[in-house]
Amino acid sequence: MTTIVAFQGEHGAFSEEACHQHFGQDVETLPCRTFEDIFAAVETGRATFGTVPVENSTAGSINKSFDLLLDHDLKLHGEILLRVHHNLLVTPGATLITQVRSHPQALAQCESYLNRHKYAAVPWYDTAGSAKDLAAEPAAGVGVIASKLAAHVYGLEIVEERIEDSPNNYTRFFVVGRGEPARAENCKTTLVFAVPNTPGSLYQALGEFANRSVNLTKLESRPRRNRPWQYVFYLDLDGHWQDPAISAAVVSLLNRAAFVKLLGSYPIAQPLETDGVSSGQSQLLQI
Repeated sequence: MTTIVAFQGEHGAFSEEACHQHFGQDVETLPCRTFEDIFAAVETGRATFGTVPVENSTAGSINKSFDLLLDHDLKLHGEILLRVHHNLLVTPGATLITQVRSHPQALAQCESYLNRHKYAAVPWYDTAGSAKDLAAEPAAGVGVIASKLAAHVYGLEIVEERIEDSPNNYTRFFVVGRGEPARAENCKTTLVFAVPNTPGSLYQALGEFANRSVNLTKLESRPRRNRPWQYVFYLDLDGHWQDPAISAAVVSLLNRAAFVKLLGSYPIAQPLETDGVSSGQSQLLQI
């Protein structure tokens, strides 16, 4: 059976790089217009898995992704840590650059480079989309910021590689799919819960993990959209939900929380350098 992985954006997007890093260069990918379309593609069977960006090391969490994880019943099957390298691309043979197009976040992450070269920054709807549009309608003096994969897909030339300001620019992705993933070594678990609006309720809920020596790696709050000024908490922890200590902590959490949703246990990702079309397959356990 062919594995099809859905991602948001045009072909050549960094999200598609993440697909190749995790599943290999030969995986079939399905571009989607929105994050909602990724979830719909997996739920209807058009895609086997979806890759959803959830956090950037410089820009922070991507709230839309966390909201969709709560709204849908897909499980987490893996995580990907993609090293994001921005590249300046032009149409073949172009020499003079006066303006650079890209997604506003990519422009912000290359602000020092653009200012140093006195390039005018022009916001575009997508990094790969800016490459696609420039290839379709070449314009004098225009460059774009996008991935190496986008340069390969749309036949653009790379003027300069790795122009991002931060040397540690990573994006974390979740791999979502139907059903429970197979258990693997070195797992991480993500769940979401809400607690009553009473003194000490969050402290007591988290204490169920501390009392069992379960290491929590991330805690983030998001507004409950159906209850103003109340919040849900997304929690990452080391281990698999079937581990005795974690299982006991979750059972006790159920007695303290207004609700608990287990999003899944999945192999912990290790950062892997990727150069788009030339990157190798992730060292993660594949499930």
